[in-house]
Amino acid sequence: MAIFSLFSLYFFYKASGWFVILVILAAIADWLLSNAIYRSNKKSNKKLLLIISVIFNLGMLFYFKYTNFFIALWNDWSSQHINPLNLILPIGISFYTFENLSYTIDVYRGEFKPVKRFVDYLFFLSFFPKLVMGPIVRAADFIPQIYKPYTLSQQQFARGFYLIFTGLFKKVVISDYLQTNYVYRVFEDPDALSRLTGAECLLGVYCYAMVIYCDFSGYSDIAIGIARWFGFDVNINFLSPYQSKSITEFWRRWHISLSSWLRDYLYIPLGGNRKGKFRTYINLMITMLLGGFWHGASWNFIIWGGIHGAILGIERLFGVTGSSRQKAPIWQKAIWLFVTFHLVCFGWIFFKAATLQDATTILSLITTNFHAELIPELIDGYLPVCAMLLMALLLHALPDNITTIFSEKLSRIPAPAYLAIGFIFIWIFIQAKTAEQVLPIYLQF
Repeated sequence: MAIFSLFSLYFFYKASGWFVILVILAAIADWLLSNAIYRSNKKSNKKLLLIISVIFNLGMLFYFKYTNFFIALWNDWSSQHINPLNLILPIGISFYTFENLSYTIDVYRGEFKPVKRFVDYLFFLSFFPKLVMGPIVRAADFIPQIYKPYTLSQQQFARGFYLIFTGLFKKVVISDYLQTNYVYRVFEDPDALSRLTGAECLLGVYCYAMVIYCDFSGYSDIAIGIARWFGFDVNINFLSPYQSKSITEFWRRWHISLSSWLRDYLYIPLGGNRKGKFRTYINLMITMLLGGFWHGASWNFIIWGGIHGAILGIERLFGVTGSSRQKAPIWQKAIWLFVTFHLVCFGWIFFKAATLQDATTILSLITTNFHAELIPELIDGYLPVCAMLLMALLLHALPDNITTIFSEKLSRIPAPAYLAIGFIFIWIFIQAKTAEQVLPIYLQF
């Protein structure tokens, strides 16, 4: 464990420099606090130690991620001016902060016995496949696996192989291509935005919907696949979210490790749905607003969270869930899938746009300057982009159990076939690689 932890820390050091010290400090603090919570016999002492853990972890996250946001608010509302701090957001801090918090909270609740050896906790927190961009792993799911003997069956190897290479395909081939060849044009060139039609903007929104999915789910699949090769099962983080028939179902399929964390450590402690309908709607909105704020110090992220919170509340008001719509006729399912996808895309406009003004400009162009007659010309001019988008949508429409199906088939092929498939994919990645580096989207969170 010690050697593997050192390797993971070195990996993180190469990615983020001396910010690796924050991971080590966080590990030391939460290991000490969790064991102190476990040994304490007084409820008041346990609660005090938990509060210290929450303040330490959220304080560190707040300082690096939100200080300048609140300084800007102060400057807007006050006659006094404070200069922003020269802060760089440490890579992965949002993810390992939530892992630390879930660990100490689970110990406080009596749901998990803390590890005695510091190196075991450090290994859990710094495990390199998930350290930079998740998934957010629960200690109760991961730490017991540390003490099991290493095993890697042919089925497990095949599953890891499938996840790694399909994850790379989603990231390198689909996401990077759509990002560099079209999404940049709509969302990252404010001067060009005013010259676009609504149809061009809508295509950009559709492309971004697939970019963020393929980018983040691709990385998650790679992390899960690598973890599997090292003998660890990490829960799946995405499950074809654009197949959802409601926003409620969407959040059961999108960034599952985050949505389940928000449910278990924020929504339910706030009271969940146990304190009446009005409080349920308030709790939903608070959870989604904070979930949006977790993504970044920007009003756009807060608005994005508010949009989802409002729709979740409306769906609960009318008794709408993903499971309730599974029983509907196929034509109704198609309608609800279409509506849900476009509600998600509506939210992505605020999520992606650099400013609130850019987001409202895009919405204004789509609704008032669409120019449907130019769609054939748009498709002809961006035929490769449209073809890539269509391929991404078709791949996304595959059954939820496609990973299991292909993994079982891969497990029956000989070793030389793996090499051949690997070389084919590597050749595809080399051909598809863009000239400029495209960093993963969730590095910024």
